[in-house]
Amino acid sequence: MSEKDSTEELDEILHENEEQVSENEQEEVSIEDELRQDLAKEKEKFLRLFAEFENYKKRTSKERMELFKTAGQEVIVAMLPVVDDFDRALPELAKSEDKEAFKGVELISNKLRETLKSKGLEEVKVKQGDTFDAEIHDAITQIPAPKNKLKGKVIDVIEKGFKLGDKIIRHPKVVVGK
Repeated sequence: MSEKDSTEELDEILHENEEQVSENEQEEVSIEDELRQDLAKEKEKFLRLFAEFENYKKRTSKERMELFKTAGQEVIVAMLPVVDDFDRALPELAKSEDKEAFKGVELISNKLRETLKSKGLEEVKVKQGDTFDAEIHDAITQIPAPKNKLKGKVIDVIEKGFKLGDKIIRHPKVVVGK
């Protein structure tokens, strides 16, 4: 073997080694890139899950607050006819001679009203001459207006309306002038 052949052989070996080193570096770089991409995907997945969880917490918290606000709504709605009965009974009892019975019933009525008020119940205030609003009032009939200025206005309130918080749970039933 000549010196020239040995040199060529060495050059070939060196060239192959350089190619192997280059391939190994590329593999390391591609593995590194792959790991970076995987990490980025996992970070994005984590952020999405975190955002979804935060939205879930907000939504359930809001639902829970709404539930607490209106938790007793069914019971309160069921008690409204009792309030109506007291409203009808008190004027009649006031006419009787038994003032003690009237005072007793009036105390019970006031206690019931205060208890319901403490739970958030409010009366929807409506009086004769108020403008009829279909969003608030429930018109049960229309009659000819006794005065021109009462056309399209509330003439009489048949049944009181109530709201619980900001929500109307019973619309006032009214007679409207036409």
